[in-house]
Amino acid sequence: MSLFSKKIKIVSPMTGEVKDITELEDMTFSQKLLGDGVGIEPTDGLVVAPADARVEQIFETKHAITLDIKGLKLMIHIGMDTVNLKGEGFELFAREGDHLKQGDKIVKADLDLIKEKGYPTETAIVILDSDNLKDIAKDLGQKEAGKDLILEIKK
Repeated sequence: MSLFSKKIKIVSPMTGEVKDITELEDMTFSQKLLGDGVGIEPTDGLVVAPADARVEQIFETKHAITLDIKGLKLMIHIGMDTVNLKGEGFELFAREGDHLKQGDKIVKADLDLIKEKGYPTETAIVILDSDNLKDIAKDLGQKEAGKDLILEIKK
């Protein structure tokens, strides 16, 4: 065991207003049932890699992606209940197994279509293995995709 804890920096995968995960409407996320993290009310539907990462899983419906970032499992869940769209309104740029650099495009979501169909566009950024972490620092507020820090995690 190392004497030094490992820090992982996560930038915003979407442009928009970042808030604490407890403020999300969906109780699965707000009660941290899947893990801790943040939510984003996006102003743009482009989702980019929030750090150098490997694409671990892309849900068949394209609304959620799981990334491996230095052993940390991070899920980006675009919109709420958007699984019901069955992939409509989502355009993929990455595939499972791809190695991404911070800022690489992953998926584009049609936010207007999501709203039109009656679904919230707020997006959950969830650290799936957050119970095993020493500390999670959150930087909330207006953020730009691929650039602005939203999470600093100590393993």
